[in-house]
Amino acid sequence: MTSRSQSPLTRKLLAFVALSEAELGVLERLHQRRRTFAAGRDMVNQGQSDQAAYILSAGWVCSYKLQADGTRQIVDFQVPGDFLGLRSVLLRTSDHSFEPIVTIEAAEVLKADLLAAFEETPRLATAILWAASRDEAMVVEHLVGIGRRDAHARMAHFLLELGSRLALVGIGDKDGYACPLTQYHLADALGLSAIHVNRVLRKSREAGLMSFREGRVSYGDREKLVEIAGFDPAYLDHTGPLLK
Repeated sequence: MTSRSQSPLTRKLLAFVALSEAELGVLERLHQRRRTFAAGRDMVNQGQSDQAAYILSAGWVCSYKLQADGTRQIVDFQVPGDFLGLRSVLLRTSDHSFEPIVTIEAAEVLKADLLAAFEETPRLATAILWAASRDEAMVVEHLVGIGRRDAHARMAHFLLELGSRLALVGIGDKDGYACPLTQYHLADALGLSAIHVNRVLRKSREAGLMSFREGRVSYGDREKLVEIAGFDPAYLDHTGPLLK
C-alpha cells in the first residue's frame, strides 16, 4: 500500500497547500477503499448515476465522450494523483466515460466520505477545489489547441503539458517520461487522424525536437518545442504551497 508521503495526490496537493498531519490523515482515509481495474473496460460510463469518485494511484486513464456514430472524443488523460469523476459525483450523473489505458489502481471515494472530509478539513477541500480548477484550465487549453493551434503546436503543447503534470507527482523528468498512449489515443484527443499524428511525430523526431517511441516521450530540444507550442505552464499553477 502506498504511504501517504508517497501518494501522488498528496504530492500534487502539497504544490498548493501545506497540509497538517491531521489533514494528511484525512487524505489517507480517502485512499482506504482500493480497487484494481483492467485496461480497456470502462470504470464509469457516460450517463451513469450514483457512482463513486476515484483517486488514481497508479496507471493511466482516458476520459471520453462517445458520439452517436460510434466515434469518440477524448477529453483528457488522467495520471496518478488525479481525481476521476469528482464533478459527476456532485452532479449525480456522469457526462462522460472513463476507460483505463493500462491496468490501474484507484481508491474509490463515496460521496458521503468526500463531503465528510470537506467538513472536517476545509483546507483540504480548498486544495481539492484547486486541483479541480486546474483540470478545468487544462480543458480550456485543449479547446484552444483543437480550435486554433496547428497540428505541430497542438502535439507539442499536449505532450509538454503531460510532462509537467507527471513531473509534479514525481514521474518523469526534464528529459522525458514513460507514456503508454498509442497514436490512436493521441488522434482522438487532438482531433487528428492517426496518419496525421504519425506524420507530426515523425517530423518532430527528424527535426530533433522530440521522439515518441517504445512507450517513452523523449525531449531532444525542449526549448524549441516550448517555442513552437507557445507553452506557458502558468495555467498549471505549479508554484509551491500558496496556503500556509
